[in-house]
Amino acid sequence: TVQNYFIALGRDPFDLELETIAQTWSEHCCHKTFKAPLIMNGIAKPSLFARLKETAQHYSQHVVSAFIDNAGAFEFYEGYAILGKVETHNSPSAIEPYGGAATGSGGVFRDIIGTGHGAKVIASTDIFCVAPPDLPATDLPPGCLAPDYILRNVVAGVRDYGNRMGIPTNNGSVHFHQDFRAKPSVIVGAYGIAPIAACKKGKPIPGDLIFLIGGRTGRDGIHGATVSSQSMDAATSNTSANTVQIGNAIEEKRIADLVIAARDADLIRAITDCGAGGLSSAVGEIAAQCGASIQLETVPLKHKNSNPWEIWVSESQERMVCIIAPADVSHFRALCDQHSVEYAQIGSCTDTQQLCVTYYSAVASDLSMQFLHHGMPQQPLHATYHKTPLPDFPEVPMPADWLTLYCALLAHWNVCSKEPIVRQYDHGVQGTNVLAPFTGFLQESPNNAAVLTPLLGKPYGLIISHGMNPILNRLDPYEGSWWAIVESLANSVAVGGDYTQTHLIDNFIWPTPDEHYLGYLDASLQACLDAMDLFKIPFISGKDSLASTYAYPDGSLLPIPPVLCISAMSKIPDITKTVSSDFKKVGSLIIAIGNFDCYGLGGSCYAQILHPEISARPPMIDKKSLPHIFTTITTLIQQGIILACHDISEGGIAVALAEMCFGNNIGAHLDLSSVQVRTDFFLCAETAGCFLIEVDDSTALADLLATVPHIILGKTVAQPYITLEHHHNRLIQAPLVRLKQVWQEPMKEIFYR
Repeated sequence: TVQNYFIALGRDPFDLELETIAQTWSEHCCHKTFKAPLIMNGIAKPSLFARLKETAQHYSQHVVSAFIDNAGAFEFYEGYAILGKVETHNSPSAIEPYGGAATGSGGVFRDIIGTGHGAKVIASTDIFCVAPPDLPATDLPPGCLAPDYILRNVVAGVRDYGNRMGIPTNNGSVHFHQDFRAKPSVIVGAYGIAPIAACKKGKPIPGDLIFLIGGRTGRDGIHGATVSSQSMDAATSNTSANTVQIGNAIEEKRIADLVIAARDADLIRAITDCGAGGLSSAVGEIAAQCGASIQLETVPLKHKNSNPWEIWVSESQERMVCIIAPADVSHFRALCDQHSVEYAQIGSCTDTQQLCVTYYSAVASDLSMQFLHHGMPQQPLHATYHKTPLPDFPEVPMPADWLTLYCALLAHWNVCSKEPIVRQYDHGVQGTNVLAPFTGFLQESPNNAAVLTPLLGKPYGLIISHGMNPILNRLDPYEGSWWAIVESLANSVAVGGDYTQTHLIDNFIWPTPDEHYLGYLDASLQACLDAMDLFKIPFISGKDSLASTYAYPDGSLLPIPPVLCISAMSKIPDITKTVSSDFKKVGSLIIAIGNFDCYGLGGSCYAQILHPEISARPPMIDKKSLPHIFTTITTLIQQGIILACHDISEGGIAVALAEMCFGNNIGAHLDLSSVQVRTDFFLCAETAGCFLIEVDDSTALADLLATVPHIILGKTVAQPYITLEHHHNRLIQAPLVRLKQVWQEPMKEIFYR
């Protein structure tokens, strides 16, 4: 296609033109797989992206912007909108984890800043998938970094960027699996606020001037988009080191303040960030409908001897492209000077529909915008998927030592306390934090979600939560994806959120999609479509990263577990009607809510600890019951009846119960005689959409819970022990101090040793 285009022009391409096409047509930038027609099991289907957008449009009554700008936006209160974007920086973080994660945060912050006519960033999130830190060195693939080194440095990168910019990082998680040993998944999110009127994507007008603001352009970050679109091998860390950008959070803080000032002065016609592809993508996209003329010699440089194509595709950080009307240039320049932000007028918008780039009057590019953005051929992709039914978890022997099992659950890498990570982040900066990551008198019960007040002095709340479980997607991509979606909503509901006021963001981080994994991707997307139809809520933003495969020197491949991360944003009218996860008082009732699938233990922590050799199905969620269960939980929280609430996820009821005890050192006494299934299966089942709640023992439960499945398990007690009994047989009496110690120790070993 490229050859034919230039043959028709009667000339050879310039190197800068080929670089532009390479960046613009890369998987990372244009999402070729998601936009390609599918042949699924021999049957033609629309593209993944088309199906996602079509379904989301049915539930877009409160959507301000979706799938057309750097971030999605939905209506908040008093004329404001909330914006959200979640990105990945997997390849850079595999090569240089500190810089990769830091510039991942910086890039997603700029996605918020560069949406519409400019927005303020109010929150940051981070989700990491790495190999277990105790992975034997002999299992590490050639050319790859040790997982404990990666974890410490991606945490440091997110910490330093967010803290220095004054952006609270208040929601996240860490997930471990040995198949992330070659390439981690590093997911960073940002949330913002702006007037609704400022969220509409700007449209340049011919004659407008193109300004580049922020950091200087260097040789860092060259070919980041194309490398992120490729599989990794033993040589990647050495051959692609220059693809990792070098961040400067203070520079971006100045840009953030400038953009808000320029927006409020009505100076910004359009804006976007220089992310993947650098200027080639930023200018190519922002002027796609009209055309642009760029003079590359005007770009401020870090290095005097950079080649024109290097200047054009460099992904040096903290740069944004602004379109300014000629009449507003002097005012805009004055604001840049006021905020100490370097700027340069690098060109203008035209009416030629061409992307023209010169370097000291020499032509470096004269590409058709139509060809650049619509000329890439769409080859139909073939996918195959046939669901293989997995059995129930078998009737294995009962645990011989309940205390040992309980401690092993709490010490599991996917369960243990992440407090040493969380405490490095400033989650209270900006003064909007309502519900901290940890709660209780001792600040040791982890909360389910973050709650913010974006409009200071107002009661309105924003709930930020997420859900994911990569292990389950290997077993069943459809049910595993449902688990992630439901967990994101359950985390929000558990603090008082209303699922009907929620908007979602998807992140697919997948092995390089051959027919097999493309079939898995189709099944995962179908779960997203079905969830939108069930809950009547839309996805408004997303990202796919489809190159998480490592090639060994002998040609064998290591695919990561397919990751679907679902981020949820919910609005609530009154932040005082929320609840934390810590038990509040002695003598309260402890109640399990929901339909537990106690024989769907495939992928559970229980199975990994005691029976890793068994292949069984993941939990099957009773999906149709969820809207009513969610609504009931929300109503009881807002009425003040539920005193504490924790959703059920990794580790099951056993882990949720312990975490609820830790915050105020309140014990629990459970009598499991009424449970109709095996005690160990019930305590360790990880069915998303189920809850553990605390209510006052004087509450009239018959009417409140009559229509939802529930089991009264026991009471909170003053003694700092968790006691479990079954038909007068004491299974365990575990001191909270012991349980807390084993829960906290693993991450302390990584970060405090």
